[in-house]
Amino acid sequence: MARDKLDVKSIKILFIDDEPEITKIVQTFFSNAGFKCDVGNSAIKGLAKAKNNIPDVVLLDIVMPEMDGIELCGQLKQDPETENIPVLLLTGNDAKYESAQVYQTGCDLLIKKPFSCERLMDMVLTICDSANK
Repeated sequence: MARDKLDVKSIKILFIDDEPEITKIVQTFFSNAGFKCDVGNSAIKGLAKAKNNIPDVVLLDIVMPEMDGIELCGQLKQDPETENIPVLLLTGNDAKYESAQVYQTGCDLLIKKPFSCERLMDMVLTICDSANK
């Protein structure tokens, strides 16, 4: 399916970040653009949501309490029900120090914070287009 033919209304995004202000902004942006966007404000809640309503793509912050995004990504990639979901990890840390560890978990893309919602949407469309080929 060509990228310009993607139906954003059919793309389900799960955004997991422990900062409610960020999840609200991203959820509003993607919802206004026509995507189906759900959020989880902790890794534990996000993992449950990913298993209960399989998304097309997961946007996942790395630094969170309880369980970090790298560990959560690893759990998603080890579970047969969620292993094929593309995962985009988001980090406010120096990405070059995390990149090797991140990609070992099966992460599809590492995005440095701060990011614009437009850039994030571009990455989601790219990942969804690649997954449909």
